[in-house]
Amino acid sequence: MQSIFRTLPPSIWALGFGAMFMDISSELVHSLLPVFLTSVLGTSIVTIGFLEGVAEATAAITKVFSGTLSDYLGKRTFLVTLGYGLSAITKLVFPLATSVSWVFGARFTDRIGKGIRGAPRDALIADITPPELRGAAYGLRQSLDSVGAFLGPFLAMVSLAVLANDIRSVLWVGVLPAFIAVGLILCIREPPAQQQVNTNSRISLTEISRLGWGYWMIVLLAAIFTLARFSEAFLILRAQSVGVPIGFVPMVLIVMNLVFAASAYPAGIAADYLSRRILLFLGLAMLVLADLVLAVALAPWQVFLGTALWGLHMGLTQGLFNKLVAELAPADERGSAFGIFNLVSGIALLLASMIAGFLWQIVGPSVTFIAGGIFAALAAIGILALKSDRTIHGASG
Repeated sequence: MQSIFRTLPPSIWALGFGAMFMDISSELVHSLLPVFLTSVLGTSIVTIGFLEGVAEATAAITKVFSGTLSDYLGKRTFLVTLGYGLSAITKLVFPLATSVSWVFGARFTDRIGKGIRGAPRDALIADITPPELRGAAYGLRQSLDSVGAFLGPFLAMVSLAVLANDIRSVLWVGVLPAFIAVGLILCIREPPAQQQVNTNSRISLTEISRLGWGYWMIVLLAAIFTLARFSEAFLILRAQSVGVPIGFVPMVLIVMNLVFAASAYPAGIAADYLSRRILLFLGLAMLVLADLVLAVALAPWQVFLGTALWGLHMGLTQGLFNKLVAELAPADERGSAFGIFNLVSGIALLLASMIAGFLWQIVGPSVTFIAGGIFAALAAIGILALKSDRTIHGASG
């Protein structure tokens, strides 16, 4: 374990800590936004589901173009820095919002920033990390990202206590970590081999055909996973529905991301050695359990238990999917491969969040989570139907 930490390139750590500070900012905002929208701006649950779905789909669509552009330019750090910078600027807008349109515009622009940086960042990790350490590298980046994702809600909760539950004032607290993240990203050094324009890299039928069956299987599996896992805003709303006070609502994301952070790096290392199929199945099993617990929850502790299982699902699967995409895509097409992967996942998240919003509004939260559990169970059956890792990877795991 210690040798892995020493071997990982310094730029991986810069990317990881940059992601951590940006997530401190983003998750502070995200942990309060559903409450801000419903209690301060009077927004409906359906509108929140639509807003969250469109925001994440926007990020996914942007990743296609930024990933392909990074392949074409052979320079990924410029796009990564641009994406982080744009997201940092939008953090100034949320505390100033006076209507849903303000929030929608800021969330939309923030997700464009995430989309711009996402695919080039994931491809850059593969570019600068030895193949035998890629699972560890993606796991480390995901773990540090998740550390920020639980520190953000924790900072929100402390700030609410200090600032007498004034949500607008607390949203200002999230501005500084975002700009610290930009400073860290500026420290990244790109490998010399990437400093050449790749004029053959563009989205076309010829280039897409190079990605292969194994890659498209992973894209399909990730889309099914995402249909079963709608926006985390619904976890926050579920906590509210069982009586968690506003000042403690951020605890939902703290619990989820604490488990996510603790499990992502070990799961990333495991993905370098163990069966990918089994790890994917375990991740889905955790999601089924999470949805069932959240569906029947009547007390806050039950929501927190379901949220912890949700975080374990994320830790077991997210770094693994990134590793598989990196291994299955040609080196000069990694940006495009990550972009397409995230586009399909984003469309699935848009559909999942919109469906969740309508189900919540019409029949209530329990049915919403039951529907998610059914999707997850179907995906788990599909994973079991695969005969071996060779089906999704082209090599035994």
